[in-house]
Amino acid sequence: MDWLNYHHFLYFYVVAREGSISAASEILRLAPSTISVQIKTLEETLDQQLFERVGRNLVLTEQGRTAYSYAEEIFSLGQEMMDTFRSRPTGRPTRLNVGVADVLWKDIAYQLIEPATQLENGVRLACREGTHDELLGALALHQVDVVLADAPIGPTVSIKAFNHQLGQCGVVIMASPGFVAKHGSEFPENLASAPFLMPTEKTALRRHLDQWFESEEAKPNIVAEFDDSALMIQFGANGMGAFPVPSIVAEDVATRYDVIELGRAERVQQSFFAITVDRKIKHPGVQAICTAAKQQIFH
Repeated sequence: MDWLNYHHFLYFYVVAREGSISAASEILRLAPSTISVQIKTLEETLDQQLFERVGRNLVLTEQGRTAYSYAEEIFSLGQEMMDTFRSRPTGRPTRLNVGVADVLWKDIAYQLIEPATQLENGVRLACREGTHDELLGALALHQVDVVLADAPIGPTVSIKAFNHQLGQCGVVIMASPGFVAKHGSEFPENLASAPFLMPTEKTALRRHLDQWFESEEAKPNIVAEFDDSALMIQFGANGMGAFPVPSIVAEDVATRYDVIELGRAERVQQSFFAITVDRKIKHPGVQAICTAAKQQIFH
């Protein structure tokens, strides 16, 4: 019978979890060269390549992701056994690492994530914000359990991951009360040449809005572009221009910032996605996010 060297497997697990040999060496208190040799030995034992180097980063191969899923279960069970023998409660809070795309509306991100905090045994939540590509890299390294984004992973991306559409909503155009006094109330004609605040071009919403304005022949005067939706709203509320808001948060935005709805961008739908490395979602926190999104938020 072939036996797995669990020391080697632990070194692999820590490197995969931390994302680099140098970070793992600090935790394990071993020289990086020692860890590298032991992982190489593990790969020879399994006859599988577990990591590949992409630039300066180590990225799990498909076989490495499989090994990592086993490692998570093995070492989690080991910790549970230690807790049992030490008379600790085994119902520990679930750890949930969420990657939030920097272009995602924070109010919507909160609505999506909040149901996961209601798990029976509690949750230890860690939210990480970054660009779409940065977070997909973290997902591949198992540094996050799920990425919440406004666009699915594209077919040209080399990372093996799966899109889970959470839902869609419409888009409302809003402005300060003084906007109507200056530009009229006839929508969308009152947007023509009027000052308008836009998301940046890297967002899916921006692309949809550009197409909508083209079809309506009511092209506004784009005076500012924003990555941060909250900052865009703040400028809009202070009269800099009209701005788009997802319909599911429009009522709250109107109340909080004292702005009004000018009209709805018909045919514009904003989509939201949970991206995971699993085709079938297993993590209870991610399950809670997906279930609540479909049954409560976007129903």
